[in-house]
Amino acid sequence: MAGLRIIDVRAYPTSFPVDPKDSVTLGIGRTVKRDAVIVKVSTEDGVTGWGEAHHGRCPGAVAHLVNTTMKQLVVGQDANDITGVWKRVYDKQLASHGMGAGACLALSGIDMALWDIRGKALKLPLYKLLGGRSKPIPAYAGGVSLGYQDPGALAEEARPHVQAGYKAIKLRIGDSVARDIERVAMVRKTFGDDLVILTDANTSYTVADTRSAMPALDELDVGWLEEPFPAHDYLSYREAARHGRLPLAAGENHYTRFEFNRVIEDGAITILQPDLSKTGGITEALRIAALASSWKLPIHPHTSMTGLNMAATIHFLAAIENGGYFEADISKNNLFRDRLVSTPYTTDRNGNVLPPEGHGIGLELDEGFLQAHPVIEGPGYV
Repeated sequence: MAGLRIIDVRAYPTSFPVDPKDSVTLGIGRTVKRDAVIVKVSTEDGVTGWGEAHHGRCPGAVAHLVNTTMKQLVVGQDANDITGVWKRVYDKQLASHGMGAGACLALSGIDMALWDIRGKALKLPLYKLLGGRSKPIPAYAGGVSLGYQDPGALAEEARPHVQAGYKAIKLRIGDSVARDIERVAMVRKTFGDDLVILTDANTSYTVADTRSAMPALDELDVGWLEEPFPAHDYLSYREAARHGRLPLAAGENHYTRFEFNRVIEDGAITILQPDLSKTGGITEALRIAALASSWKLPIHPHTSMTGLNMAATIHFLAAIENGGYFEADISKNNLFRDRLVSTPYTTDRNGNVLPPEGHGIGLELDEGFLQAHPVIEGPGYV
């Protein structure tokens, strides 16, 4: 694969406003816009790769980091040497100044684009490049959806997704314990015991809340409680693990294998959810999955804003031995899923997905979309 020297790296911050009728309220607020950072890596022989860096709620800043410091570190390197590029960024940007979130986000987008390049150069889909095979991956209905609302309305919003074949859905909690339990109970009553119900508090619970909520969620046979607390609040996770049988889930806001090493050794969080656009890219997510496998822990990745991350995540799940659910995005009118790229996935009648068969990540990207949807600065939740 001669000629894969990296000659350019460019990040595009992009946003679109959320129509008020499509807005979702959850533990971190009400959605007012959607953001993403798309990373394009070009090589001297014309092979181009695309990746997604999570916006970190400051898409302009993350893109600027890619376009300045990261670009200078990466241009001139061999795109085949993905591990070497990762280590160069780690040595120069992460090792001596801590696990900076911005640098991890930026590195994630570059790393994903390099894997896309390698697959295109070898004319292989990413899952084959990673040593996997095409197999049905169970999906749950997730994304920025199923938020705080009247229990009956929530059940009706969930109904078409259950009818479409999803065997699992994720509900947003963190409003108040009483209202949270009422909503979960309504969904359980409406769809019966066979539906897997997962819950996500989006860091808005206290330890007292988990003490009250977890026994009731256990009684309702909930599959997991996701991010009741911020990622760095290790003490609260240890306290909450004693409040019920319900597994605690986290990982979308933990960066690199070094932070996951502590999560695993603490033992309180047993559902691991690294995000390929946050934790250091596909390269680092593979390391995290291998680390978790030695502790017999499953990987249920968090998915980000655009179809690039979604498709890459399915490839990743098809290539690891301890993969769990794919988080399918059922949010309404997500332009990053529906218009930025070609179709990232489809679900079958049993709620399963398959990895794309195109080369690399396997998606076509509309660069005109990026020009038509410039970044909107400011908070995405209010």
